[in-house]
Order: sequence, then C-alpha cells, then structure tokens
Amino acid sequence: MWKVFQICFLLITAAYSASVASSSSNDFVHHNYDAMIAFMEKVRSDYPHITRMYSIGKSVQGRSLMVLEISDNPGIHEVGEPEVKYVGNMHGNEVIGRELILHLSRYLCKNYEKDAEIRRFIDNTRIHLLPSMNPDGYERAIEGDAQGVRGRRNANNIDLNRNFPDFVYRYGRTAEESSKNAEPETRALMNWIVRSPFVISANLHGGSLVANYPYDTNPGSVRRYSATNDDDVFRFISKSYSLTHRRMAKSGPACPHQRDGESFKDGITNGANWYPVNGGMQDFNYKRSNCFEITLELSCVKYPLAKEIRSFWEDNKYAMLNFLKQAHRGVKGVVRDEKGSGIPNARIMIEDRKTVTTAKDGDFWRILLPGTYTIRVEAEGYEPVEKTVTVTNEKPSEISVTLRR
Repeated sequence: MWKVFQICFLLITAAYSASVASSSSNDFVHHNYDAMIAFMEKVRSDYPHITRMYSIGKSVQGRSLMVLEISDNPGIHEVGEPEVKYVGNMHGNEVIGRELILHLSRYLCKNYEKDAEIRRFIDNTRIHLLPSMNPDGYERAIEGDAQGVRGRRNANNIDLNRNFPDFVYRYGRTAEESSKNAEPETRALMNWIVRSPFVISANLHGGSLVANYPYDTNPGSVRRYSATNDDDVFRFISKSYSLTHRRMAKSGPACPHQRDGESFKDGITNGANWYPVNGGMQDFNYKRSNCFEITLELSCVKYPLAKEIRSFWEDNKYAMLNFLKQAHRGVKGVVRDEKGSGIPNARIMIEDRKTVTTAKDGDFWRILLPGTYTIRVEAEGYEPVEKTVTVTNEKPSEISVTLRR
C-alpha cells in the first residue's frame, strides 16, 4: 500500500511541479547567519501578505533565533487550523536542513498564487520555519565536514539535543529541577513548543539517512525499542516522509561505510532502538506538548559541499510537504461551554493514548490512523462528555463538544 501511495503522490506532485519557476543555481549555496536572515527577509518582503518573521529568543552569542511564518493570516491563530513547524541546524555542523527550510519557504510562497494544492495547504495550515536553532555552532563549522564535531555544540560547548528535560520527567523530577541547566537556545525552544498549538514537527539533522521517531530513550538508556502510546501514528508519519523521499527508503545501507553500513526498513527507526539519547527534543515535544515530532537525518555527510544542495532539495521537497500535510489526519474539533465560548486546556482523551489539550479558543487536533475511537473530553469544573468517532483516510473527522458545568 505504501509503495502505491508513494507512486501516486510523486505523480501528482510531478504534475504541478512544472509550474514552479526554476531557481538560479546561485541560490543553492550555504548561507551564514547574515545571509540566512537576508534570505528570510527577502521572502518576507516579496510575499508580505502570507509571511511574518519573529524571534523566539537569542543564542549564547546573541544571535536571534528567527522564525519565518507562512499563513494566509500571518500572526493569527485561526480556530480549526493546525500549526506545524520545521526546526533545522540544531547541531551547528549539520547544515542541510537549514538550507532545505530556506528553500521550502520560498517554494511555498512562490507557488501560493500558482498552485491550487499549495494554496489550499497554506490557507488551512499555519507553518512555522526555524532554519537554525544553533547559529553560533554553524559559524564555527567547516564545509565538507563528513562526520566531525566542530560546530556541533553551542557556544557553551553543550549538545542541544542532550539538553532538554523531557527524559527526566519520566523519572519523576519537577520541571524546575530538570530545567536548571537548559541553554538559552533550549529554553527558547521549550517555551515556543509549550505555548504554541503545534500538531506535527520535524527536527532536521545530518549524518545518516533515516526518519527517527520517539522515544529516544528509556529507563537505563539501553539500546532497545522504546514505544510511545502512539507508536502506530509515529511509524505512519515517519513513512509519510521516508517513502516520499527519493532515496531514504531504498534497500541496502542508508550510508555505506558509516555506522557499520546500517540499513533501516522503510527508511525509519525508533530512536532508542537505534541508539539512546537522553534529553532529546523530539521526546520533549511528545511528553510536554501536543506536538508529534520526529527527527530527520537527511545527509550522510554532515556539511555537504554547496554544489550538492540542489540534489538534496530535489530529494526532499515533496517529502517535506507531504509530512506537514499529516497534520490534517485524524480528528479535529472545538470544545465550548454552554454559552458557546471555547474552553482552553480541555483534555482530549483516548484510552491507551497520549492526552492532548485544547488551544486557547477551545480547538484541538489529534492525529490518528483510520479506525473507530471513543473520545472522552474533560475540563476542570465541567461534566465530561464521551463521543465515538470514525476516522478515515479521506479527511479529518470533525466533532463539536459542549461541556456543561
């Protein structure tokens, strides 16, 4: 079924790709911090009606962590509209995700008026793009670095993907205790993740070629499969990327001569089953927010040569779109009180699955695979309500819930 899906998707995307204006070869270069900001500013100025730039914080050395938002109503959370994100360059010397996010931003904006599929996606999705989480590390990294570590860490010599508190929550510590040593970049991401109603996300890395999904760790930090309560969903959304990517799901070693020539069935892996990581960002997303995040390893070489960037873009562009579209899968709805006002922080509960909560206007999104589910909705001071909903592949199922005090 997945191979059929992949073929159909590529045929559809190929049909409208002809309408996309080709980019100059001069665009496929590595962008240092100033050039990256200039690129984002150019997209914002060229398409002011669908874009906004904002900062979520600063790095150790004072560089702003800038996000480019793409939406038909930038700066506004629209009721019923899911929010999605891509984060690149968490490890400063793993750079291809940074470039792909920049090119995705322009690709989406250039085609908003030209392509009905992209316009529909932008009109119904609020997209947040953070090309670089570790701009300080990037400035120290070296083009051509295959598997090195120069620039990997932030300016305080901390690995940001070992700096999140998620894994210690599972050992019973408080948020205050587990956040004491968070770096400024980590704190900025934590605050952004917790305050925003993100539904789906990917963290873009380099050094292998695989879609990696939670959990990244387990008690004892041993190498074994560590499944979340939504393992089926994570496997599905990971395949939505790997099977649309031009090379990720091919048989044989993902990166010959690296990691003993490891191969990954369908181009995906459970994080802890590959190798355990304590304090990773994808686990934090799942445990402390509504967001389903995976980690994408997109290049066998950490800092590829500039002449290879175009090829990476062709490998990934349809997969990047297809992955974000999974935010529109499952169930969505609004929880209101008897006066019709949305109820924030209501709990959307499904047995043996992660509980998600409503956003400030009472709306919610819950990624689920096809099937029939009993959903229990609870909020402080209200009588709970249960509803049965059937999920299909065609479009998200919608429910409206009224809670009475």
